[in-house]
Amino acid sequence: MKLYGKNWTRRELEARFGSVENTIGIKRYQLSEGPEAGVQMAQIRTGNGLTYHVNLSRALDIELTEFCGTPISWHSVNGNIHPAYYDDKGLEWLRTATGGLLMTCGLTQVGSPCTDQGESLGLHGRAHHLPARRIATEGYWENDDYFVRVSGVIQETKVFSENIRLIREVKSKAGENRIIIQDTVENLGFSTMPHMILYHFNFGFPLMDKDTKIVFPSKKVIPREDDLPIEGFDLWQDPEVGYQERVYYHTDLEKKCGGSEMACVEITSPRFPIHGGSGFAPVTVRIKWDTSLLDRLIQWKMPAAGVYVLGIEPANCYVAGRAAERERGTLQMIEPGEKRRYHLEIEIF
Repeated sequence: MKLYGKNWTRRELEARFGSVENTIGIKRYQLSEGPEAGVQMAQIRTGNGLTYHVNLSRALDIELTEFCGTPISWHSVNGNIHPAYYDDKGLEWLRTATGGLLMTCGLTQVGSPCTDQGESLGLHGRAHHLPARRIATEGYWENDDYFVRVSGVIQETKVFSENIRLIREVKSKAGENRIIIQDTVENLGFSTMPHMILYHFNFGFPLMDKDTKIVFPSKKVIPREDDLPIEGFDLWQDPEVGYQERVYYHTDLEKKCGGSEMACVEITSPRFPIHGGSGFAPVTVRIKWDTSLLDRLIQWKMPAAGVYVLGIEPANCYVAGRAAERERGTLQMIEPGEKRRYHLEIEIF
């Protein structure tokens, strides 16, 4: 394992630590007051500057994520509110969306509220508010490498309708600033069902500031609204009162990311505060994913005062809702017993 600028064997590190958990590892805890009371979390530290929190009560989504003591993720005004407060009607998802590094949208509806074949569907589906079952949290050695992982099962179900299971693993290797997300979605029912999924990554201040650079893998960019200008989609700015959100669809994605056959978006802060501002350094966050099933990329640009967030959203759909996806003939369906596997990574360097 490489740690503190040096390669170590397992026994060399064990000789120096009372417990490896002093520097690297995973701890579970529970929030205790207000609308957050009862929410189960797990904190993961990789020992090289990356710390993140996995929400066990919400699809194993990733909440606060810090590099060298400074947040890279964005957080909504709602806080880590308990999912029991969720209302699936219309736009009410916005009252209980936590933000954080990752919110999972799906598993049968993504995007705008709509009515599809007589069924009323709210914004972004139910996945972000579904607590996990069969949760496992562990740190373990593989030869001289140490790994930390969280895994669990999320199910979206309804009598006479869907029975869709998401098996998720969130994993990091000690000494690296990388998060690996491996998902398997399976139709446990006996009817073909719609399957929409979107990985809603959220980045905020101080990573996002007026000098931040954003590089996309797309050859073509299409604004969601016809009257929306394309110019400036890859630029950031100071907070603006009254700014109206902008959504862009990125197409023809290049798969040339760090020598892999994956697409990626890179966000670079030329002056990122380290350890609360005691020093500054250039920092890049890279979102990388397998496009074989996640062939869409949506960008949410929202530098409004009091919000100030960039959303990077790999998906298998766009965000006009299930009815619009069906009407276009692009709605993904998952057959009984079928499995879909998704792989995404977050790297910081």
